[in-house]
Amino acid sequence: MSIMTIDKIKMNATAKDKYEAINMAGQILLDAGHITSEYIDKMLEREEIVSTYIGNGLAIPHGTKESKMLVQSTGISIVQFPQGVDFGEEKAYMVIGIAAQGGDHMEILTNIAVVCAEEENMEKLRNAVTAEEIIDLFESELEL
Repeated sequence: MSIMTIDKIKMNATAKDKYEAINMAGQILLDAGHITSEYIDKMLEREEIVSTYIGNGLAIPHGTKESKMLVQSTGISIVQFPQGVDFGEEKAYMVIGIAAQGGDHMEILTNIAVVCAEEENMEKLRNAVTAEEIIDLFESELEL
């Protein structure tokens, strides 16, 4: 079963700042039952420690090491910001929230980073009109 589903993708979003964007990604994970509400606080805390902006228009907010017990099941959320959200160094156009149990965290992070490292893929994600387009792109590049 894929951890990427249409109900966990928000298209054409806007946020006033990176904190609102991270809250949006976290709320999707919460609504899907992947996390407790405290995990969102840990996502924001992680952002204070080190930016989750990884380059190429992508931010991958996730909790701190201490927040693993707040994850109820592995899942990801995707929020598309066509206008971008200021993450300090640059704008993020895709914000992908991660909540992972056990050893899933690094594998998911790596897979997302590999797909999003391609400029062409980020352009497709940024310009996607439907959640299906986003899922199709990720699934064509890797097994999620």
